[in-house]
Amino acid sequence: MLTTTTNLIAIDGPSGSGKGTVARRVAERLGWHLLDSGALYRLVGLASLRRRIDLTNQEAVAQIADELAVRFGVNQIGHEQIWLAGDEVSGEIRTEAAGERASVVAAIPGVRAALLERQRRFAVPPGLVADGRDMGTVVFPDATLKVYLTASAEERARRRYNQLKDKEVGVSLAALFAQVAREVAERDRRDASRSIAPLKPADDAVTVDSTSMTADEVVERVLNLWAERKRGLASDDD
Repeated sequence: MLTTTTNLIAIDGPSGSGKGTVARRVAERLGWHLLDSGALYRLVGLASLRRRIDLTNQEAVAQIADELAVRFGVNQIGHEQIWLAGDEVSGEIRTEAAGERASVVAAIPGVRAALLERQRRFAVPPGLVADGRDMGTVVFPDATLKVYLTASAEERARRRYNQLKDKEVGVSLAALFAQVAREVAERDRRDASRSIAPLKPADDAVTVDSTSMTADEVVERVLNLWAERKRGLASDDD
């Protein structure tokens, strides 16, 4: 297994910061593997919903996380595909409801413990870009580069609204934006205040505020940070 100090970029940040898009593009540019840790929590939430397990039953939800039967892949045009117990659920886990459920699931200590080693097994050659909320603080504390990607709450709500506005039927756009803004604020509160692995930048993370940046600009910023880090490592070895 690849050591966590080699070819590993951890990208953390709150909902709507763009970390998923950025992590995926950085991984593609570098030819590395991608860990979308949020997908794992969304899958646990979906699996518990399908089994009609109340999220207050933390022991049962943690058992679901421990036994999670999941497979990741891409289709012929390069789009992500995710299977849960043999059922293709790529679209289902990307809904706002799935995200809200995942945020609740992620606050359960037993779930986080069950998924920890599963996430670490993604760190294999030639390298890994890990996207989440505790990649640099808990899962890969020795990652070569840690990036904390953020944006203003208003901008993050606007981005999420733009993702959802064409999918919601029978909902006014003003009401939808207000709903998304409330959900972003609530998810921020929940993620930052949970007792285990709260959302926060690692002490040695580079904070990138993407409020006024395009996704392409953020990708280039992360790649430049990686190039600088590699040069630093090379000079240390001389």
